[in-house]
Amino acid sequence: MAAPDGRSAARERRSATDAAGVVVLSGCAVWSLISAAGREARPEGVLLAVFAVAAGYACGRICGTLLPVATASVAALAALGLAIASRQGVPGANAGAAVQPGHTGAAAALLVLAAGAACCAASAARPAALRLGLRMLALAVACTALALGSAAGFAAALGVLLCSLAAVRMHRRTVAIAGLALATGLVVATSWGVAEDALPDGLTVSLEGQLTQNRVALWQDAVNLAKDDPVRGVGPGRFGKLSTTAQQSLGSDGKPHSASLQQAAEQGVVGVALLGAAFGWLLYGLWRSPRSTQVVLGAGAALAALAALASVGNALSFAPVTAGAGLLAGLATARPPGEEATEGGANSAARWADAAAESRTL
Repeated sequence: MAAPDGRSAARERRSATDAAGVVVLSGCAVWSLISAAGREARPEGVLLAVFAVAAGYACGRICGTLLPVATASVAALAALGLAIASRQGVPGANAGAAVQPGHTGAAAALLVLAAGAACCAASAARPAALRLGLRMLALAVACTALALGSAAGFAAALGVLLCSLAAVRMHRRTVAIAGLALATGLVVATSWGVAEDALPDGLTVSLEGQLTQNRVALWQDAVNLAKDDPVRGVGPGRFGKLSTTAQQSLGSDGKPHSASLQQAAEQGVVGVALLGAAFGWLLYGLWRSPRSTQVVLGAGAALAALAALASVGNALSFAPVTAGAGLLAGLATARPPGEEATEGGANSAARWADAAAESRTL
């Protein structure tokens, strides 16, 4: 009887995680409408991102239970194909390129998600040849990023692969997930430090050389707008109209190229808190996931790398990226394929035992 009780507790934990996700994502949608109220704002971008995450997560949970390896493999190939199709916008190339660094960081983000999906598929696969082939696919994704001129995408995808390989020898996921959260927090804090000019001079100059002065100026505008209205922000989609740097930049997309700074400028501290809560919910779901530690850490590394790219780029402004992030999280938190059958067999055996005991009593 202890086994069914354990499975019931697992179901309750998954239900609590899903309920927390509903609350967080609903809060993101509602707050975007609140911050847009009474202004010429455009909250539909935030609403689309929330819908994409929710839809991807639900699809991942369903497909991850039915065909986890096949779904993750197809997702990896699809993300790789989309990244190659949008190769002109891969960040990390020349600062003087026609496309601004971070403008279409979707390509690098998709490569990271492709590497994460391939690693998750490899961790869930049983045949050794298939596992090796999927690891090689993840390595090919990293090499593709390098071939497309994205040093950041190459480093992130290779880091995901290395984390997945290291997870083979790990049995406790708590420390690893905490480390991923800490690393992401350091990247976000660094971007804020650059925007506030709070870092040492030598480090600031070095980072500005990698980020370009235009992007740093956009970040500074975002900080100034956030200070003007720290609670509600200036409203979703209004950064481009109020930022002097964005207006003076040729071909600007009207975004600060940093997810956290954009939230601060357009939706205030509440928006930043909700964005952090959404990322925390994804990591919490991975921590409580019934899947193996290898699958969980492969997905966690990809999501952390995506968050780092979004802190210095514009990746989360693209629906395929947000949907892919939700899909990967759903795959890594789905119920293992054999659990339902095992649970059904255990419950049937328990019912037969109860019936036998009752007949003996009579």
